[in-house]
Amino acid sequence: MKSFSILASLVTAVIILAHCTGNDQKNLSATDDIRQSVLATNKAFSNQLLHLSQAVSQTAPDAAVQQSFQELRRLYKQMEWAVAYFMPGTARFTNGPALDEIEMEENTVLEAEGLQVLEEKIYPAVDTADKTEILRMIKKLSNKSQNIDTYFGVNTISPSQLMDALRNQVFRITTLGITGFDTPVSGTALTEALWSLESLSDLLVRSKDLLKQHAMVDTVCSHIAAAAQVLAVAKDSKDFNYLAFIQTHLNRISTDVLQLRVKAGIQPVAVTKAVRDDAATLFEESSFNPDAFVPGSEYKQTAAKALLGKTLFSDNILSGDGSRSCASCHQASLAFSDGLKAATALKGAPLLRNTPSLNYSNFQHGQFWDMRRPDLETQAEDVISNKDEMHGSLKNIVAKLNSDSSYRTRFRTIYKTDSISNWQVQNVLAAYIRSLSGFQSDFDRYMRGDASAMNAGQQAGFNLFVGKGKCATCHFIPLFNGTVPPEFSKTESEVLGIANNFHNKKTDTDPGRGRFHGTVEQLQQAFKTPTLRNISKTAPYMHNGGYQTLQQVMEFYNEGGGIGLGFKVPNQTLPSDKLNLTKKEMELIIQFMGALTDR
Repeated sequence: MKSFSILASLVTAVIILAHCTGNDQKNLSATDDIRQSVLATNKAFSNQLLHLSQAVSQTAPDAAVQQSFQELRRLYKQMEWAVAYFMPGTARFTNGPALDEIEMEENTVLEAEGLQVLEEKIYPAVDTADKTEILRMIKKLSNKSQNIDTYFGVNTISPSQLMDALRNQVFRITTLGITGFDTPVSGTALTEALWSLESLSDLLVRSKDLLKQHAMVDTVCSHIAAAAQVLAVAKDSKDFNYLAFIQTHLNRISTDVLQLRVKAGIQPVAVTKAVRDDAATLFEESSFNPDAFVPGSEYKQTAAKALLGKTLFSDNILSGDGSRSCASCHQASLAFSDGLKAATALKGAPLLRNTPSLNYSNFQHGQFWDMRRPDLETQAEDVISNKDEMHGSLKNIVAKLNSDSSYRTRFRTIYKTDSISNWQVQNVLAAYIRSLSGFQSDFDRYMRGDASAMNAGQQAGFNLFVGKGKCATCHFIPLFNGTVPPEFSKTESEVLGIANNFHNKKTDTDPGRGRFHGTVEQLQQAFKTPTLRNISKTAPYMHNGGYQTLQQVMEFYNEGGGIGLGFKVPNQTLPSDKLNLTKKEMELIIQFMGALTDR
């Protein structure tokens, strides 16, 4: 339900453009003016929390409570660019998913709170029976508002941070905002994306003197206004052309922001980021930086490491009995999976889980289906030493490699050491796997401007994938895995209630992440969200390989996962509502997923 009329939104879009030509306040520096604007918005946010609390306490009509909540959401969207960038922990508990937060090191659970928790209690109707809980959540949000006030009351904002945060917000709108990630029940994603764009326009206006690029700021604002007008007239998110909006508008705005920073002579923040500072959009061939996912500076990616790793990947020296290599189970023609229901042990018996693709696995903070290893280096060690997979020993492997003059020379050239070490073996194998992320699919080419790269069915499938199918709320654009944008610093797992096979008659019993966290109910049967890139090559599907076709996978999701199928899955994170996708719509989504195959 949209809280503001289309006419009002159109007027707002016009105001955005007009505002860009206004005068900045002269008595404040540009960044201090921006900081003060965040504080002012947060004060309004705090006051709106009181208004919402009163409406709930007085059992106001549902429409009035929802209207008050929508105004609260609008105010948060105005300052989200700042809160999410400077205070990510506070942002998580202000507008994160309505799921408990797991502190893995302490093995503790922090309850879900924030706007999305409130949304579930206010939509589609106010849960008057749970009024006490609603008021408690509002109080917790008030505490977060106080934290925001304290932070921005004493901390400054540098020009580099400002431009970085602005770009992040464009990427956030692209990957989370328009997809409905933080509006799963209210369905106000497009309206809230409009509010987010308004905040960026205001931010640019306040930055004019700082940037000294008034004409270019005006141009960016005109592009934002054009995007805002498209959102303002959108009637139904299920019919919205997400593909065209991203390619035509959001990509242009993110490109604008990069050019603006460069022309203004502002240096990027000097930290390693998942998205490179010189990436104009999220969809360039080299937008993502593999070094943001390595365990330390000595593990950084080089072509020489990847080339040596490729050789070692296919060498049987890695297995204890010399009978298999990594390539035995990860075949290039199958996107480095093996085409089997479950991996095969050294002695020929099937293992518990399906062999996952290695393509794009480097862009995940957690390896294996159960995420038991944090990076590709430790994954390599785990596989090599596993008695059922390789039954090898890094100590023995290193001894053999050190006695091989060819290997010894190649390692010495890269690492400048006289002898080969365990970590170097792990690193070159990981480097090769990191080189398998090509971003060369038809989808990638389309997003870079090749309008002929995707056919009409694939384009329609993408819009269903993002809209009615809600696939993009777990398989985040553009990696299409569970690594959460725009920072890409955390990878999510999900509890889907998967059956043992595509007949969907009996639940799978694999505990997943729960195997290592037996006391954490939320992680029982939780599995990593893998990438959908190259998925047309990696059948069968799911962690157990129980689903032979993508049609079977789509039918499972269409029913609402395990709960929708009648299974008892109290901790299911997948929404259990039926998607009501038609057979044709599911076919179109599958067509789109075919466009994610690298060429």
